[in-house]
Amino acid sequence: MRRVLVLGLARSGLAAQAALERRGVEVVAADRTLGNDEDAALLDGVDVLVKSPGVPGENALVAAARERGIEVWSEVELGYRLLGVRLVGVTGTNGKTTTSELLGAILGVQVAGNVGRSLTALDGQIEPGELVVCELSSFQLEDVHELSCEVALLLNLEPDHLDRHHSFEAYRDAKLRVFENQTEADVAVVPRDFGPIPGGAERVEFDAGDALPAEPLIPGAHNRENAAAATAAARAAGIENEAIAEALRTFPGVAHRLELVADIDGVCFVNDSKATNTTAARRGIEAYAGRPLRLILGGSLKGEPFDELAESLPPSVRSIDLIGEASDELAAALGRAGRPYRRSGDLATALGAAAGEAEPGDVVLLSPACASYDQFHDYEERGETFRRLVGELW
Repeated sequence: MRRVLVLGLARSGLAAQAALERRGVEVVAADRTLGNDEDAALLDGVDVLVKSPGVPGENALVAAARERGIEVWSEVELGYRLLGVRLVGVTGTNGKTTTSELLGAILGVQVAGNVGRSLTALDGQIEPGELVVCELSSFQLEDVHELSCEVALLLNLEPDHLDRHHSFEAYRDAKLRVFENQTEADVAVVPRDFGPIPGGAERVEFDAGDALPAEPLIPGAHNRENAAAATAAARAAGIENEAIAEALRTFPGVAHRLELVADIDGVCFVNDSKATNTTAARRGIEAYAGRPLRLILGGSLKGEPFDELAESLPPSVRSIDLIGEASDELAAALGRAGRPYRRSGDLATALGAAAGEAEPGDVVLLSPACASYDQFHDYEERGETFRRLVGELW
């Protein structure tokens, strides 16, 4: 590569640019908002376009690159080629970050990808041939070509990101690309009775009810499923039960996923900001279904209906506060399900209302079932804001 266009200048784009420049590659860096026909001159002399996850395939620059025969790579594809690392890849709709970090703890290796630290950010920190756990989103897997995982793990598959992929079939196909380049020397870990997958890897299946070397510290039936998946993947990577058991007993979970922020006068405040779709929110709610719940829902829309979520809410939900642009659709679904709600508008108002009514033993749970891009930069900022607001209640 002599000249590369990096499209999208958030964390992964900046890391990709730095890794390329360290190798003497000329980099044209462009913001993801570019993409009009007049910007096509940026492609002149370019060998590869490296696309950040937030850049859709319909972007005009991406489309123009394909028309010119310029290869389009995701940032993880670039990282895989530049760093020469071995990968344990983790994908799925829900539980990716928790499972990736748990696997990192079991294997004693670095974790990168969709977890917040891009793969190319490891450049200079890791030697070729080292093992890395890499969380892989559908957006990242759209544009992989040679990337191959020694162990590839699919946690689950539910409708998500339909605003970007336009159909569940396209979303599913993107996820399953994690298996495409595997050979018979590799292992594919999938949920029990999952359908056919591409590639030639040995197939290993897991289930939430599998016997584990130890029960996980983190709560919720969904986290037992994550632990079963991580255990299967770790065993496939050659790890003994003793090491797996130690990690399961001590792993505390990840930020923004059922994170206990505070217990104030017997009221627990839980940050589940990473629950950006209805399935993730339902799992978070189920983890606390045995206690009175004050629920905060809402954010930006992803093309997902809310009726099933509304109908599944347990009787223990004492109040529901709605925030963000999804409020109208959530309100309609809750109305059809006969569940009362408040339109609080923003997180501060919602938290204040829920906390004001909460009694000892209650759980105030931010489990939005929506993305965050209407009022926040990302789910992390939303979760950090929740933490700060809870701190101001003391």
